[in-house]
Amino acid sequence: MLTYLKKHKLLLLISLTLVFIISGCGNNSETNVSEKTEGETTPATTEGYTVEHAMGTTELEKTPEKIVILTNEGTEALLALGVKPVGAVQSWTGDPWYEHIEAEMEGVTSVGMEGEPSLETIASLEPDLIIGNKMRHEKIYEQLSSIAPTVFAEDLRGDWKKNFELYAKAVNKEEEGKKVLQEFDNRVTDLQAKLGDQLQKEVSIVRFMAGDVRIYHKDTFSGVILDQLGFARPESQNVDDFAEKNVTKERIPAMDGDVIFYFSYETGDGEATQLEEEWVNDPLFQNLNAVKAGNIHKVSDAIWNTAGGVIAANLMLDDIEKFFNVEK
Repeated sequence: MLTYLKKHKLLLLISLTLVFIISGCGNNSETNVSEKTEGETTPATTEGYTVEHAMGTTELEKTPEKIVILTNEGTEALLALGVKPVGAVQSWTGDPWYEHIEAEMEGVTSVGMEGEPSLETIASLEPDLIIGNKMRHEKIYEQLSSIAPTVFAEDLRGDWKKNFELYAKAVNKEEEGKKVLQEFDNRVTDLQAKLGDQLQKEVSIVRFMAGDVRIYHKDTFSGVILDQLGFARPESQNVDDFAEKNVTKERIPAMDGDVIFYFSYETGDGEATQLEEEWVNDPLFQNLNAVKAGNIHKVSDAIWNTAGGVIAANLMLDDIEKFFNVEK
């Protein structure tokens, strides 16, 4: 009888001890949650998700942490979303990055040029997501996909926001992406109100490249932004295509407008700058109404065309405010 009671007392003691331990663990858990430091953010979801893109569908097991981006405009998209890539293609001009993103790109590895990225360098970075573009990289899609999950945008012209939305989806930051675009649209709306009647002015866009002079139409980076703002365009430029390429000096009259913005794609050999000077100083060009009125402005090729991303888009709005004397 005594042995029986002792056994039951021992079992009761063990049971009470287990209850105490379990309760203590629960209290520790609650304390950890409540003591989270102020401002600490909850980690992004690790659940898998699917991205539909130009080459099909890509499954991602979790939010990527090491991303390689293969387009200039894609680089700006990631930076605007608060994501620093581990690797990126070199800026079209710069050493190796555009001046306006240079500080944010410190420590990022260059994986070559946009037209010919280095597969070996990309693989060495061990990314968990690669973002490219069908127009640029269709031939190496399978090789890229063998390195890491790969997502491609369709093209690089026209409405830059479509690609931005895809990139936000790919890196699992859709809500952040919506906020970035809304802030840009709000800037446009505010600027429209301040520009008022100045939006009726016809804005002409001209670009100089080594061996090529172009008159840009609406389906270009700057053209899309001017269109969203509501600016008028010269009749020959007010069309939904890319550009008139390899124009001759006989086409200089088509460059006229109430305002002319021009930019040069200078790679360092001086050829684009030389061509620009030749054309801008030509008597036919000097006779344009916008030139005679002093309404001609040289702007950054990177910001108005080549970078092609959301950061450049905002900097272009800064230029519009400056050249049209808009108060901020």
